[in-house]
Amino acid sequence: MTDDAETDPQDAIDSESQRRRDGLDDRIFEHSAGDEQEGIPFVGAGPGDPRLLTVAGAELLEVADLVVHAGSLVNSELIEEYCAHAKLVNSVGKDLEELIPLMRDAYEGGDNVVRLHSGDPAIYGAALEQMDALEHEGVPTYFVPGVTSAFAASATLRTQLTLNEVANHVAFTRPRGRTLTEADDHISDFVEMGDVTTCIYLGTHAVRDTMDRLLEDDHDPETPVAVIYHASWPDEDVIVGSIGNIADKVEKAGYRASALVVVGDAVTGAGYERSFLYGDWATGGSASSETAGETEAGDD
Repeated sequence: MTDDAETDPQDAIDSESQRRRDGLDDRIFEHSAGDEQEGIPFVGAGPGDPRLLTVAGAELLEVADLVVHAGSLVNSELIEEYCAHAKLVNSVGKDLEELIPLMRDAYEGGDNVVRLHSGDPAIYGAALEQMDALEHEGVPTYFVPGVTSAFAASATLRTQLTLNEVANHVAFTRPRGRTLTEADDHISDFVEMGDVTTCIYLGTHAVRDTMDRLLEDDHDPETPVAVIYHASWPDEDVIVGSIGNIADKVEKAGYRASALVVVGDAVTGAGYERSFLYGDWATGGSASSETAGETEAGDD
């Protein structure tokens, strides 16, 4: 164990990054997602509704002694249902210098520790820096996937994010700000491609600015946009409009956070073409059964 005073998360992150440059972790070849593993699991709580927590996540929470959770980003109903027996620590407002020794000491003391992130920790979760700092302290960690809000939004909208002849690609992105510079903001590029469903995370506060920039770049103001506030939560709200009018609608509703913005024709689900999956082509009319099997696994 390392004394708290000696814990420097930034040094740990730098060291672990260098280790990755030198070679892949052997555990990549030993475990798959869903495996029970040694260490602290970083669990995705899902978008909000407790029923959208994965079975693996639920099993880990039910035997946890300590749950470090993402505060109000995780539905309190989920906390009450799965974590009431455990010691709870809200990570909001705490830095790595506080969180890493807390989780390390609990784990080394024999506790089952779960780090609970909202959505899926792999999407804007800032999980890897915590995991690297813990690994540097000798504490193994691993991911347990969750349902990200884009998938909950798709279910709410009763459409697919990918649709044949409408949207062949999906982009997970965020607007410019402290994290993203103007040069790193590619929202306009994604929209310009035409067949991309652009899912904007962490951008509710910037809807006006984002849409204004899209209009400045001569994007069609009638391009569909949906803003799904608290997807799958009891107070979920859906605002549907276009690049030209969605900012007014969001400002009228008063939302400044906790909504996913979806841009593209897949928002309405209109105009898609029938896929090859269920036609003669897939069932042997003009393709071998081997090719048909590949199509079923990968087509829309």
